[in-house]
Amino acid sequence: MCIVLNPHCKPEQKAAWLRQLKKWNSVDVCPLEDGNHGNELPNLTNALPQGAHDLGTRPHRTVFTRAIEACDLHWQDSHLQHIINDDLYTNYCYHDNTENSLFDSRGWPLWHEHVPTACARVDALRSHGYPREALRLAIAIVNTLRRQQQKQLELFRNHKKDLLHKGVTSITNLEGWVGHPLDPIGTLFSTLMETGRGDEDGSQDMNAMHELSNAFANPGYSGESYLALAVETALMGLGQQRIMPDGLYAQEKVCRNEEHLIAKLQEVDLDDTLVKIFRKQAVFLLEGGPYSGLGELIYRESVPMHTFAKYLFTCLLPHDAELAYKIALRAMRLPVLESTAPSGDMSRPHHIVSVVPNRYPRWFTLSHIESQQCELASTMLTAAKGDARRLETVLESIQKNIHSSSHIFKLAQDAFKIATLMDSLPDITLLKVSLELGLQVMRMTLSTLNWRRREMVRWLVTCATEVGVYALDSIMQSWFTLFTPTEATSIVATTVMSNSTIVRLHLDCHQQENLASSARTLALQCAMKDPQNCALSALTLCEKDHIAFETAYQIVLDAATTGMSYTQLFTIARYMEHRGYPMRAYKLATLAMAHLNLSYNQDTHPAINDVLWACALSHSLGKNELAAIIPLVVKSVKCATVLSDILRRCTLTTPGMVALQLLDATIGAYINTTHSRLTHISPRHYSEFIEFLSKARETFLMAHDGHIQFTQFIDNLKQIYKGKKKLMMLVRERFG
Repeated sequence: MCIVLNPHCKPEQKAAWLRQLKKWNSVDVCPLEDGNHGNELPNLTNALPQGAHDLGTRPHRTVFTRAIEACDLHWQDSHLQHIINDDLYTNYCYHDNTENSLFDSRGWPLWHEHVPTACARVDALRSHGYPREALRLAIAIVNTLRRQQQKQLELFRNHKKDLLHKGVTSITNLEGWVGHPLDPIGTLFSTLMETGRGDEDGSQDMNAMHELSNAFANPGYSGESYLALAVETALMGLGQQRIMPDGLYAQEKVCRNEEHLIAKLQEVDLDDTLVKIFRKQAVFLLEGGPYSGLGELIYRESVPMHTFAKYLFTCLLPHDAELAYKIALRAMRLPVLESTAPSGDMSRPHHIVSVVPNRYPRWFTLSHIESQQCELASTMLTAAKGDARRLETVLESIQKNIHSSSHIFKLAQDAFKIATLMDSLPDITLLKVSLELGLQVMRMTLSTLNWRRREMVRWLVTCATEVGVYALDSIMQSWFTLFTPTEATSIVATTVMSNSTIVRLHLDCHQQENLASSARTLALQCAMKDPQNCALSALTLCEKDHIAFETAYQIVLDAATTGMSYTQLFTIARYMEHRGYPMRAYKLATLAMAHLNLSYNQDTHPAINDVLWACALSHSLGKNELAAIIPLVVKSVKCATVLSDILRRCTLTTPGMVALQLLDATIGAYINTTHSRLTHISPRHYSEFIEFLSKARETFLMAHDGHIQFTQFIDNLKQIYKGKKKLMMLVRERFG
């Protein structure tokens, strides 16, 4: 565009360029302007210079489209010629206040052209060696923008009641100036700043530049410095309400362009004149309706203002805190994530374009945007430390506008760090904000999975401990809205009851007892709700209180038949033995046996140790207990090796009938296992099988006619499996 807009090129040059551009433009691989290949949605990023064409049928725009369109532009307009060539081109008698008047009320010239196109002319003038002309046009454009801003504000104020009552808004700009392919605001800003610097090498520091810019104040127009004009232009561009473009490339460009402009602004030292401009623009932004990204109602898919507002907040805070917070709180919104956000409305007064929104935005930069929103909130929290009223307002804004649990968690942690940074006492108001945010995170992630959940729960207990004993008590009272039963017992109550917490809180005996009582109540409620995962923790937490311990034990017994697995019951049984309650341990072991089922081939099952432990426990309690548990073992365990092991350990002291029952069961198990093994045996397992039969013989021989039984058993095998010749030969060799 810079090339084709050369004000002094010859018509034949322009014709040659146009041919070349059209040739490149028609190549298949010609890059698209917004980098967004394969997107068949109407492309809202590009309102054409002559006003928007039909949105639905717009062709793909390539990187050359604008230059091709610019070949139609010329410099013959007499008003334009006066603007760029005359230093004192004014008309003080000109009072025509219509939309497109050529001068403003102060008599300075205006230039009404699609802003990006007008700025492309400025860029072209600078590139072709006409810096003064570029500057004059830039000033005319900035004055036009300011007048337009004033007009828009008046227009909105007239319609305000009606618009706000309807609760809908629309976007006035499909093509924002920040992030635009032609970078109009950047062009105006650098044109004015370079003049402000006075020389082209830009080597002086900013203060010197500031002095110069005041000295170079535009003599024909006003006492304003170019620096002030540049800053105001940047603020107008950054605050404009504009739609988020389609496509990753275009969206990233919006972020980069905004950050680049803000970085440039940050190099400028604010003096009183500039602070006035900041204040004026901040008020415009808050009251500017649909023209402003910080208006009362914003369009659902307009570009968020978090990054810009954070910059404004920091600049305004020392000079006008009230205004700074108004801006930052207004900017916290992210309507694209809210289902009830205002949508477009086609019946808008006064050429405001409305766009029908998609169901869900294709915002590729959403995670970046959410982290910027989080940064803005964090900046406000830090600034509001010690001011309870402000903190309350910021807290409400965070709870209303931030939708990501991890970002709220980050803010809770930030607030906690800031509150506890000092060596002196922590800032209790900020600590409470931190706790409130933490509680919200708990509620948000209670039913949705979050990989950081354990860390979040632990952190919340730490935070509540810092706030004080009443906060801990409160989270235990309302545990079911914040934690799962497992978290409440294994993390929350356990931490609360730990020595380190008691020491940290400097509690007296009475307070300790109250806290412990809350923890026990919580533990019992959790055990009722989820006995499988919480019963053991509940027993441990209730150890020191007889009644609570009895209640917890009763909950386990009630749940044993339905809600508990043998693993859980065995674990609790072993705990009871360890605590010195062998009869309770025995009772739970017998209940566990009822859930157990060990088949013939499970000779390495993890529960085997528990079964052996239960038998040893019964054995130690006496004959009656052993006699009672053996039938349960026989019923649950079909594994021959396990049964023979128990038989050897207990048989000497077992009363006759019970021992016989166990012996019969073991022999039966060996017979069944043998048949099962032979159905699918392969030659490489033959020798192992023979060893197994030897073990079986030892058990058979414990019966009074065991010898005969075993011989019959072997004969049977030889008969049934005579097809397995090699194996039967081995059986004969060993057992005759």
